[in-house]
Amino acid sequence: MADPVAKSACAGLLPVTVGALSLEETDIGVLTTVAPYLGRGADLSAAMEKAHGVTLPGPGRTTGEGDARAIWFGRDMALLVGPAPDAALAKYAALTDQSDAWAVVTLSGEGSDDALARLVPLDLRAAQFEAGHTARSQIMHMNASITRTGPDSFLILVFRAMAQTLVHELKTAMEGVAARR
Repeated sequence: MADPVAKSACAGLLPVTVGALSLEETDIGVLTTVAPYLGRGADLSAAMEKAHGVTLPGPGRTTGEGDARAIWFGRDMALLVGPAPDAALAKYAALTDQSDAWAVVTLSGEGSDDALARLVPLDLRAAQFEAGHTARSQIMHMNASITRTGPDSFLILVFRAMAQTLVHELKTAMEGVAARR
């Protein structure tokens, strides 16, 4: 009988470097959606801060950094990134493990926002989309979460099944940016 081997979503696809841009798979730990029960958002935020040092983020924002982060993930939902959720959070929110559901990559380097401009229908330039800002949008035809993590870096999540397409589209955009420099 075959012994299955766990592989990351982008196994064999990354890293890719084109000019000043690099694309790498990123291990950000456990991914848990956190959906507060009706009227329990403030309680959940306090419990998250006590347990993980992050609060429930507002729309389009993230909280925390380093080993624990909370990313706004849609109306009345956040993504707790890094640690497994403390059991106390279940009192205030529905918790769902999403760790194997997403391909997670980091696009970085000078011109990263130019590469994304070819694929995303949002203005992701630093003047409009600062570090700590996040959005749920499309990368070409793929649903995505895009978070600016620094002046020239973005954390990008798409459904795991879209990993190969994501890498292809981003590499093509990176090549286009490099050709114009």
